[in-house]
Amino acid sequence: MKLAPIFSISVLAAISLLGCSNQSSNGTTSSEEPTVLRFSHFYPATSDINEEIFEPWAKKIEADSGGRLKVEVYPSATISKADTAYESAVKGTIDIGSQVQGYTSGRFPLSQIAELPGLSNSSTQTGCMLQTLYDNGTIADEYEDSHLLFMFATGPGTLHSTDKLIRTPEDMRGMRIRRPSAVAGDIIESMGASPVGLPANDIYTSLQRGVVDGLSFPWEAMETFKLNELTKYHTNMPFYSSALMVTMNSDKYKGLPEDLKQVIDDNSGMALSKKVGAMWDKAYSTQLQAAIDQGDEVVDILDPLNDPDWKGPLEKGTKKYLDDVESLGLDAYGVYDKAKEASVVCKV
Repeated sequence: MKLAPIFSISVLAAISLLGCSNQSSNGTTSSEEPTVLRFSHFYPATSDINEEIFEPWAKKIEADSGGRLKVEVYPSATISKADTAYESAVKGTIDIGSQVQGYTSGRFPLSQIAELPGLSNSSTQTGCMLQTLYDNGTIADEYEDSHLLFMFATGPGTLHSTDKLIRTPEDMRGMRIRRPSAVAGDIIESMGASPVGLPANDIYTSLQRGVVDGLSFPWEAMETFKLNELTKYHTNMPFYSSALMVTMNSDKYKGLPEDLKQVIDDNSGMALSKKVGAMWDKAYSTQLQAAIDQGDEVVDILDPLNDPDWKGPLEKGTKKYLDDVESLGLDAYGVYDKAKEASVVCKV
């Protein structure tokens, strides 16, 4: 009987199969195909957040899962629009999406309370506030149709314009200012300017064509979207902050084995929020100095709520936003109080 050759072939086949399998972080092996997660966001591929946060995060998910999860990152809103990434993740058109809450007006009214002036002076602080308010349940209901991964925020949004320096609210009267959210829009309107809603990707051409005269935007994003090429006047003031999130399709998350859910959980939450904050707070200083170095005009109004010119309009815009949210039957002022508490805890 010729059993030896058959036995040898069987052994070689088994070894070959083992060699082709994925090896997990704990040394075990699996021959299953990786679960692919498509992650859409609107930032350019060359942006700091894509290169320093999103791409390394995707690689860590893959490494921690032993290759059983693979995150494909799609920047520049290539597979979902900037203002529909959340809903696309909810519906399963994409698996993971990142979006500015303010891009869908009225969808996250309580979350956007953290954007109001006077609550934060850094990206790290605002992101921590948002994650805290989510973790303690204050704003969690706004995300119940998805599996939230982490919150983060821009640095303070300041005012930038093409033709004149804005020193007081009066200087804004009659101007068309790009607004990122309803919160900033209410404040811009309270100063006599016309707020114009535009996704970040559309601002450059709108400035070029004169559709808007200026914008409210954080310093760290000015270089990312090349807006420093068009704006030469800057009012360095914590005018507002922008809330952002990364979220995942609930069914996709629930369908994962428990150990892969744990991989996702271990790479979610406050640690990611603070990592983004540290990156953008560093960029804030860098881009401000770059504007000064290229000869732009910059005026500092670092404490506008105690500035006689700016205090009234900012408080008026804040009250209008909170009253509008209250009219929806939501406890806006209660959430505002909790946001102020989180602001103290999260202060850098």
